[in-house]
Amino acid sequence: MSVATSPLNFGAMTEVFQFLMEIDKLKSVQRRTKVLGTERQENSAEHSWHFAVAAMSLAPFAPEGVDINKVIRMALIHDIVEIDAGDVLVYDLAARAAVHDQEIIAAKRLFGLLPAPLSTQFLDLWNEYEAGETPEARFALVIDRVMPMVMNLNNQGQSWVENNIRLEQVLARNAFIADIHPELWLHIRGHLDNAHQQGWLK
Repeated sequence: MSVATSPLNFGAMTEVFQFLMEIDKLKSVQRRTKVLGTERQENSAEHSWHFAVAAMSLAPFAPEGVDINKVIRMALIHDIVEIDAGDVLVYDLAARAAVHDQEIIAAKRLFGLLPAPLSTQFLDLWNEYEAGETPEARFALVIDRVMPMVMNLNNQGQSWVENNIRLEQVLARNAFIADIHPELWLHIRGHLDNAHQQGWLK
């Protein structure tokens, strides 16, 4: 049970520390994928960290001209809205559509806790990721989609099996990767076919 307390005074930095304490709640947002080798679900903060490190690690394989530092920043803030809107399974299209407006409201509230111009910078970065039109946003989205698939491929399809996910669903939601990173998709597609043969995907 959380207890409301008066914000600590950090002078001009007070709003920043209030924001940082608010986003600590992301550690309590549970995802469908379990931490490898455990029965514990990962949380959205752990996913964001994994995503950011993946962006750093995959930098040599990014499309030419992609600003990896921007991709890392997107990774670190992309799911902050889940504090208010919750995590929705990527293959639940109806739920994804239903939560869209809630995420926009959440982004405005949460990033609005920051002082200007940081609040605008964070919100603009989140909006850029969501729009998925810039090279950085497109590469970030590739990584964000690839990481859960790779987790499942290393976890006997755990969240796929538990949520009755079909191969066709995974292909439909992720085939865009072929346009952005054909080599990566070639590998992923082969592994997905194998997962289907293993019975991890219906």
